[in-house]
Amino acid sequence: MCDSETPPAEAVQQSTRRGFISKLSSLAMVGALVTAYGSLAGFFGRFFYPARPPGRNWLFVSEVAQLAVGDSIPYQLPGGSPVHITRHGDSGGAQDFLALSSTCPHLGCQVHWEARHQRFFCPCHNGTFNPEGKATGGPPADAGQSLLQYPLKVENRLLFVEAPQGELALGHGAPSSSHPCSQPDRNERRA
Repeated sequence: MCDSETPPAEAVQQSTRRGFISKLSSLAMVGALVTAYGSLAGFFGRFFYPARPPGRNWLFVSEVAQLAVGDSIPYQLPGGSPVHITRHGDSGGAQDFLALSSTCPHLGCQVHWEARHQRFFCPCHNGTFNPEGKATGGPPADAGQSLLQYPLKVENRLLFVEAPQGELALGHGAPSSSHPCSQPDRNERRA
C-alpha cells in the first residue's frame, strides 16, 4: 500500500476551497461584464430610441365673458405650476389672451402682474417682464430670459389652456389662491 495513492485530507480540503474560490471569482467577473454591457446597451437604446415627449391636454380656464380686456387672472395647472392668463383684445378669440408662467426663469420666484405699470414683476431681484413675457429689466433681462408661454384656445366662448399630460395625473387645474404673491393687488386690477 502506497501513501501516494490516497491524498491527505488537508490537500483535498485545500483543493475544494480553491475550486470554490475560482468558481466564485469567475461568477463575479461574468456578473460585472453582464452589468457593464447591459448598461451600455441601455445607453445605446436611449440614444437610438429616445423617449417621446409627453402628450398634452386642454384644461378649462374660464368663460371668455368673465375676463375683461386688461384683466389678468392667476391659474394653477394640475402639477402646481402657476400661470397668469391676461386678456389683451376684444374679438373673443384665443389671440385676445396670453397665458404666461408665473415662475421667474431666473431663480423660480413668483411674478405678479402690475396693471398700473403694464408689466409682470418679480420681487426677488426686481426682474420685470413686458405684457408678452419678455424680460425688460433685472437679472432675467441680462440673461435674455422670458416667461414660458402656454398655448390657449377658445371653443364655444370657453377659454382653455394646454398643459402637459403628466400634470393631469396629479389633479385638476383651478384658479390659484394659495400664495399671496400670486394674487394681483386689488387696487391695481384695472389699468
